[in-house]
Amino acid sequence: MCRWLVWQGEPVFLDELVFAPSHSLVAQALLSREAKMDTNADGFGLGWYAHKPEPCLYRDTLPAWADENLKNLAAHIRARSFFAHVRASTGTSTSRHNCHPFSWGRWLFMHNGQIGDYERLRRSLEGELTDACYDARCGTSDSELLFLLAVGLGLVEDPLKALRAALACTLRTAAAKDVHKPVRFTAALTDGSKLYAMRWSSDAFPPSLYYRQTPQGVVVVSEPLDNDAPNWIPVPGNHVLIAENGRVSSVEPFEIGLRMAA
Repeated sequence: MCRWLVWQGEPVFLDELVFAPSHSLVAQALLSREAKMDTNADGFGLGWYAHKPEPCLYRDTLPAWADENLKNLAAHIRARSFFAHVRASTGTSTSRHNCHPFSWGRWLFMHNGQIGDYERLRRSLEGELTDACYDARCGTSDSELLFLLAVGLGLVEDPLKALRAALACTLRTAAAKDVHKPVRFTAALTDGSKLYAMRWSSDAFPPSLYYRQTPQGVVVVSEPLDNDAPNWIPVPGNHVLIAENGRVSSVEPFEIGLRMAA
């Protein structure tokens, strides 16, 4: 499992969240508290919005704590909206193309979770991609595949409907293949303006997700960045947080309508 954070609001330097807090994302890469894997050492990534509509990406395969370029960049990049991710592979290779976040036009996406028995489902799910999305696929991860499935199912026009459709497609494929391991999906998606952060699973154990609203903006995280627990609000399971212009507008149900067979 992975760890990630999102910031949306007034411009901040990335290191204020990625490095500075007592339980920062880089600290979580070394020792997470709420993940199956203590260490997230299989690469990292940043995605941020600056002077153009499309996001900028910086991704590499080094552990986040070991890359001096990351530390230097984070101290000098100031952004109103950014994603940061540290990866713990669930089976696919450690490569730059498998590091999050992923982008499509104006959109950024990152994910913590997995498709259970992914290798049994991968070929069939890749067959569900549109030609354009298949051609755009650079890595081998289940996270990128879920994102591209959603793109092909209309993500640009209706993001939540497309994500639900991608997950429903995955569950139908699993049922057809007699696969019963869960699909877990705690993910973030933005076009630089509107933010969606989902916490969902086909079983009763969705990966953790929290947020904190401040006057300056909203930060959404896999786990709290400090020990100030009362100021971190858990996102309920099978819900989506929606924010715009640094303000949370709603936390509402995110249901797929299908479940894994027992």
